[in-house]
Amino acid sequence: MLRTHHIEINPAVYERYGQQELIAVIKHELCHYHLHLQGRGYKHRDKDFKTLANNVGAPRFCQPLQAVTPKHIYECSQCGVRFYRQRKIDTLRYYCGQCKGEIKKV
Repeated sequence: MLRTHHIEINPAVYERYGQQELIAVIKHELCHYHLHLQGRGYKHRDKDFKTLANNVGAPRFCQPLQAVTPKHIYECSQCGVRFYRQRKIDTLRYYCGQCKGEIKKV
């Protein structure tokens, strides 16, 4: 919470991944907190955040609590490679990156 600087941590992190991951999440959030208070880059993509997280041993991104299930599955009509996506793609605009084949929705 950037306005109050409260850190919210989901208890499911501890239940699912254990104490080590909980410590990593706390370090990660404290990096955001510290840099925001100093007026430096506190977002994941900022160099200040990357450097501080690396120095204290905090992960840049934490483990997801839910497995991401793709909503859309596409397949190349030539080589059969499958593409899993959360958002729809325009199959007329895109093609297979391996063989340049046509992509069809499965």
